Amino acid sequence: MPKISLAEAVKLKSVLSKRIHELEDEMDRVAFVEIEKGSKVPKQVRTLADVEQDIEEIRKDFRLLDRLMYQANIDNEVVFNDESLTIVEAIELATQLRAKARKYKEYGAAAKEDYPYSYGETVSIIKVAMFEPEAYRLKGLEIERQANRLSNLINAKNYSIELDFDSEKYF
Repeated sequence: MPKISLAEAVKLKSVLSKRIHELEDEMDRVAFVEIEKGSKVPKQVRTLADVEQDIEEIRKDFRLLDRLMYQANIDNEVVFNDESLTIVEAIELATQLRAKARKYKEYGAAAKEDYPYSYGETVSIIKVAMFEPEAYRLKGLEIERQANRLSNLINAKNYSIELDFDSEKYF
């Protein structure tokens, strides 16, 4: 059976999803026609049944591809920071690292002291950071580098994994 890399499967899944949406739109176009009362219904090049059959075939391929991808993401591992992680764990860790980096960078952009508002002319409120913004900025950059490194490892692994799937009718 022809094979496809896991990286190509990720792209193909997006292509299949888009194609399903296009066929759903086509269903709407062929399901109804507007004609003058008493006029003959025009012959259509493709019927609703034709489009439904195409969608079912693509949905079946989508499910198969999805199953193969999930299995590959569980069965295969990457090594990151001397720890072996399944691809599914690595993807989640990369997502978590990016969220952590985003939050740290947000703190890194904060002022050490801020004067958000005053009560009258005599009382000033000061908002004081209980951390060093520059330290958080640097931590955010380092964590973002780690997330990028992990994403690159995942991507490289995805190109080395082959799935039993015939993509000829889509690529």
